[in-house]
Amino acid sequence: MSTPLSLDPALVRWSVPAHERGDRPVLLLLHGYGSDEHDLFGLTPYLPADYVIASLRAPLTPPWPMPGASWYPIEGLNGRDPDAVTRAAESVLAWMQDAAGTAPVGLLGFSQGGAVALQTLRVDPEAVSFVVVLAGYAAGGELPGDAVLAERRPPVFWGRGAADDVIPTPLIDATAQWLPGHSELSGRVYPGLTHSISQAELDDVRAFLDARLAGREAAE
Repeated sequence: MSTPLSLDPALVRWSVPAHERGDRPVLLLLHGYGSDEHDLFGLTPYLPADYVIASLRAPLTPPWPMPGASWYPIEGLNGRDPDAVTRAAESVLAWMQDAAGTAPVGLLGFSQGGAVALQTLRVDPEAVSFVVVLAGYAAGGELPGDAVLAERRPPVFWGRGAADDVIPTPLIDATAQWLPGHSELSGRVYPGLTHSISQAELDDVRAFLDARLAGREAAE
């Protein structure tokens, strides 16, 4: 049995101090391979201020000389084990239980972080309100939560660059087939964009997040 992964609570960047969070919705940022909690936190000015933003550091260290942290190992072009993505998702869920309280939680992940964000939703559909996947993918295999997602279709935004050659094409194709049947899918393929995030994509993400806030207010 593999050792459970855990996230260091001291390596989390928050947009507001604890006493200001209350029951405001939380947006978790999950960085990509070889990065850390400081990377996506730079997006905070482009995101709705109504969210409490928490940027997590992944629990693993990639092989030297790659800097930063990783959510799961990558070994070669096709070395993305769905079970390892699930272990990472379980570590995110454990952190959420300890740190997010009863506030609604959405996830925004880039690349590896996007795969983990979707996997977190699949592992526990009740715990995640929505997911934003940037330059990421859906891991293969089946999980018990998939049937729940097929019925409920939670909101998912999937954005990627037309010139992104980092995520293998078979994973992109599989994701394009899986997401429409398991989510209320929105998103876009951005011409000329490589494995990165553009201003146009940030504008679309902002609109998606604003819509989630508006839906929450209407429900209240």
